[in-house]
Amino acid sequence: MSRLLSNGGAAVSAGRGASSATVADAVPGRNRFSSAERYLARVTHTLRRTTAALLATVVVAPVLLTQATASGEESAAVGSSGIGDAYWPLDGNGGIDVASYRIRNRYDLATQRLEGRTVLELTATSDLSSFHLDFLLPTTKVTVDGARAEHARPDKHELRITPDAPLVAGSTHRVVVSYAGNPDGKKYAGERNWLANDREVVAMNQPHMAPWWFPGNDHPSDKATFDVSTTVERGREVIGNGTLVSRKKTERTVTWRWRAEDQMATYLAFFAAGDFEVERGTTHGIPWVNAVSRLQDDRQRAGSLRALRTSASVVHGLAQDLGPYPFEVTGGLSTGLPVGFALENQTRPTYPTLGGPAEGLIVHELAHQWFGDDVAVARWSDIWLNEGAATFMEWRWTERKGARSAADILRGSYDGRDASDPFWEVTIGDPGKDLIFDDAVYERGAMTLQALRQRIGDDAFWTVIRTWLQQRGGANGTTQDFEALAASTSGQDLTSFFTAWLRTPAKPARTADNGLA
Repeated sequence: MSRLLSNGGAAVSAGRGASSATVADAVPGRNRFSSAERYLARVTHTLRRTTAALLATVVVAPVLLTQATASGEESAAVGSSGIGDAYWPLDGNGGIDVASYRIRNRYDLATQRLEGRTVLELTATSDLSSFHLDFLLPTTKVTVDGARAEHARPDKHELRITPDAPLVAGSTHRVVVSYAGNPDGKKYAGERNWLANDREVVAMNQPHMAPWWFPGNDHPSDKATFDVSTTVERGREVIGNGTLVSRKKTERTVTWRWRAEDQMATYLAFFAAGDFEVERGTTHGIPWVNAVSRLQDDRQRAGSLRALRTSASVVHGLAQDLGPYPFEVTGGLSTGLPVGFALENQTRPTYPTLGGPAEGLIVHELAHQWFGDDVAVARWSDIWLNEGAATFMEWRWTERKGARSAADILRGSYDGRDASDPFWEVTIGDPGKDLIFDDAVYERGAMTLQALRQRIGDDAFWTVIRTWLQQRGGANGTTQDFEALAASTSGQDLTSFFTAWLRTPAKPARTADNGLA
């Protein structure tokens, strides 16, 4: 997610305690990829998917509530209503691992009513008598493997499903949820995240967005593939993640189907509907799709299109440092709705009205395709791995252009803040849920990575970064995982370094041990 934008479109600081509904991100890639490289990358991602669920269960242990029979013997458990994340205990759900979502929605722009059906392919990770999904809209029907299942609302955010027979650990199931309602006005965790008027809608927000428009296991530790069809009135466009599969028209409606090949976290899935100017092409061997809202005036729309046209070249440039771009397509969408942030939606980040050059913002959001999308956090307390890395790649982008070195930017950030500045009070390794988008998470996170680069040396640093992305790509990672990799790769004891930068509410001392000599 990128920082707040001024009315003029320039990125500015998010500010201490800014809410998730008003904060965002940005990110910056490589050479033309051969078919062999793409094939190898796709096979590697397929192999990674098989381990993703295991990695998630190691770092976020879901809770199961055990039921007992009259004889005292244990029976199937009730899946917990949360996956175990300390920041948002109701996020995600225990006992299930979702492999895919096939979403079929109809959206009426005039009334903002959404109705549809989502098919989830999931595996029971424990014996379950019932399980939960995260969803805010009224549900009309649920089936499990074709048989009607009971459903209830123990909480406005929780949909509890009880199949006619318990689910056995390791078994796979097809769950179909039908629903209808108006997402506008729905609220969860203090967030009202539906962004729409009678001409346009964009489902974009972080950390929560999915429950407003489809039922799911809403936590980044459970990635899945997405196939999304959205029906709107004829003459409107729909943009989503990945590649456009089909567009089918009737006399009054048009259905757009988008599909993303790679697994993603639920908050990264999006759709936008309205009137958009759409451009497509291929640059440096990377296909791209850009869309700009016609709610923007002619001058704004032309400027936004110019900015988005740089996306594929930015991906190409970032890949010089990070390795091959992990997905099949890139691009971006610039909305005309009043939103003060940008978001790293997988394959196609979403932006506010740009209206002109926005290089830093686009670098930030596209860098997130590696840091945050391909390698997702296993728990929200590790958000600095996303935001700090994306901000660091902004610095690196500036450095590669020959404008200013990342070392000089670090020095300026460090010297420009007195030790008494509240900026240093944020422990970015676990900032607390109210500060996950604090400016310190971004900037101190970037400072941490540049200081690490200076501490262990350029070669070791880039080996750490590329190894992290290669080993964790398609899955998740934690701060502890990153620290262990940095120590093993460099052959150094980095305990005091990471303690100073991530876990101490004070300005790190200017020492060689802290990468500041």
